[in-house]
Amino acid sequence: MKYRRLGKTGINVSEISLGTWQVGGKWGSGFDDALAEKIINEAIDAGVNFIDTADVYEAGASEAAVGRVVKSRSEEVFVATKCGRQINPHVNEGYTVDVLRKYVEDSLKNTGMDCLDLIQLHCPPTEVFYRPEIFELFDRLREEGKIKNLGVSIEKVEEGLKAMEYPNVSTVQIIFNMFRQRPSELFFEKVQKKDIGVIVRVPLASGLLTGKFSSDSTFDEEDHRKFNRDGAAFDKGETFSGVPFEVGLQAVEELKKVFPERKNLAPMALRWILDFPEVSCIIPGASKEEHLKSNLEAVKLPSLTKEEKAAVNQIYHEYIKKHVHQLW
Repeated sequence: MKYRRLGKTGINVSEISLGTWQVGGKWGSGFDDALAEKIINEAIDAGVNFIDTADVYEAGASEAAVGRVVKSRSEEVFVATKCGRQINPHVNEGYTVDVLRKYVEDSLKNTGMDCLDLIQLHCPPTEVFYRPEIFELFDRLREEGKIKNLGVSIEKVEEGLKAMEYPNVSTVQIIFNMFRQRPSELFFEKVQKKDIGVIVRVPLASGLLTGKFSSDSTFDEEDHRKFNRDGAAFDKGETFSGVPFEVGLQAVEELKKVFPERKNLAPMALRWILDFPEVSCIIPGASKEEHLKSNLEAVKLPSLTKEEKAAVNQIYHEYIKKHVHQLW
């Protein structure tokens, strides 16, 4: 495993870390504690030292599993969780200092930890980023010894740029992949200047960039790749990175021509992200052990060649850009 500095947190985190949205099984299939613990343990065995979870993942079951495993290990493993998505309806007015404080304290209880390494606002409405009192709360929580660092998980580049104006924001979690390239422009320029840690989520565009889907692929009714393609439940950019499924399939066929020797495109898609020095770590999910092994392969790969990078960019401009670039 290789490690990178997570911005001004000063923490060195594994390039490939672990996201735990579906670590306990397939989307919508319930949570398997034993499977979750097995995958988390295997990730740590492989050198993963940063695990991302959230209070809403499987109604807290993911947070609890992460806490149990991390406390059982001798290695230093950093835990990041998130708060805010329990607010229903999920609107600006629902974000209050008292509500968020309770969520943080609930996460401490759920994980069994005395202090959270990183707490992140979980994709709040854009208006929340313009409310200083929300961000000031986390200074108090830090003084009380309940959190070490504050970050934000965002949908839009605009939100990340605004969040960075608050001195106590140390990290930004953002969607960035071969099909969502806009962050590599102004956003990456600003994070370098402000020493912000960049945590990349949805790196495989909900599995599209594995190259394993076809027009015949089907998804369970409770899988967001079935019900959220048009944003029915949450921001549609979380599902296939906002790319229309059939368009994504066409683009993937072109990517297969760029990497003809690879049956599984996932490691190359992750390597493409790691070729950006502004990225601190990637948090791909894993609902099976083989997913974890596939993700970890990216660390061993050499950087893409100049020709491969140019080909990926050409595919993005030809197939993808008009569908996503200005939306997020």
